[in-house]
Amino acid sequence: MGLLDGLKSVLGIKAEADATRDADPDDLFGMSTAYLTMEAELGYAPTGDAALCFADVDNTDFRDAMGEVEAILEAGEVETGTTADFTSDDHGYQWIVLHDEEFEDLVTSIHFAADTLIEARYGSRLLAAVFAFERDHDGLLGYWVYSFRRGAYYPFVPEPHDDHERDSGAEFKLESNLDGELSVEKDKEYWYPLWPDRRGFHPWE
Repeated sequence: MGLLDGLKSVLGIKAEADATRDADPDDLFGMSTAYLTMEAELGYAPTGDAALCFADVDNTDFRDAMGEVEAILEAGEVETGTTADFTSDDHGYQWIVLHDEEFEDLVTSIHFAADTLIEARYGSRLLAAVFAFERDHDGLLGYWVYSFRRGAYYPFVPEPHDDHERDSGAEFKLESNLDGELSVEKDKEYWYPLWPDRRGFHPWE
């Protein structure tokens, strides 16, 4: 699966060097109210998709932590209907991709997975959480990306018909409406675009 040119340099190594604090999964709960603002004021509805990205660790302890995450998410599917796919990309990053029509279930599941890795002392391996939205009147896809290394969100809105082009106007509108409700990254150097190597090959699709 093609994915995310240069993710390591911005959400990984560089962001780790410039990290403002340790990863705090409680920041994710800000999306539990922000999605209501997205829909009511901006016309963006959740697509029912979210994802957690992290770097793998080749040891038994990490495998045990991931086994716990998988077991709880599988059990939760019966209760909440949230489905989880576990995948990796060409750069060696791991993804947990979640699908649920109930947005708050997505937030809760992402939080659980991240918190489990932090409790197992692998918080430094967490890179990003991604929440997907679609604009009602034209189907434009927009994303809120949470960087664990920076402890902040930023908007990412790709142009639908141009490879590696962003809709900056839509991103700034999201920033202006959600700043204060979410902890938005002030340094736009870290508003890093999550481009796949090929169109349609984002891990969360």
